[in-house]
Amino acid sequence: MESQQLRAVWDAVEPYLAAERIELDDLELVGRGRARTLRVVIDSETEKVDLDRIAAVSRSLSRLLDTLEEPSELDGPYQLEVTSPGLERKLTRPRHFQKSLGREVVVKTEAGTRRGVLTGSGENEVIVTTDQGPESIALSDVVSARTVFTWEKPPKPGQKPRSS
Repeated sequence: MESQQLRAVWDAVEPYLAAERIELDDLELVGRGRARTLRVVIDSETEKVDLDRIAAVSRSLSRLLDTLEEPSELDGPYQLEVTSPGLERKLTRPRHFQKSLGREVVVKTEAGTRRGVLTGSGENEVIVTTDQGPESIALSDVVSARTVFTWEKPPKPGQKPRSS
């Protein structure tokens, strides 16, 4: 699907979600033919996006998408998937980086991979602080980026927590 067509879908979905106090975090069409999936990622700063909320938004968006005037915007069959960003989220837009300040991230560029804490974010660059110090990375150089969730093991029953 061309980005112009996806933009038309974004423009139809975003105002509806904003009225519902939900942020349209990302929108992508993946797959081919009958195996296409329209993935709508939603988030909220004011309320918890739980499974009940996702299900309600999914039903509403399904009805909304069925009413689009241009059938070419979603030409052919597709499956609608509504989801939240999750614990390890892809960072693809400047807003994603801004919302992830202070979190551990992995940023891949043509020059290599950096893992560290996201300490700065602007419209054109991000700053990742690693053991070697802060490094500025142009967003145009980013091949992929995501947050990292680290599971911390609880102490075994009867044992004291380890001190670092």
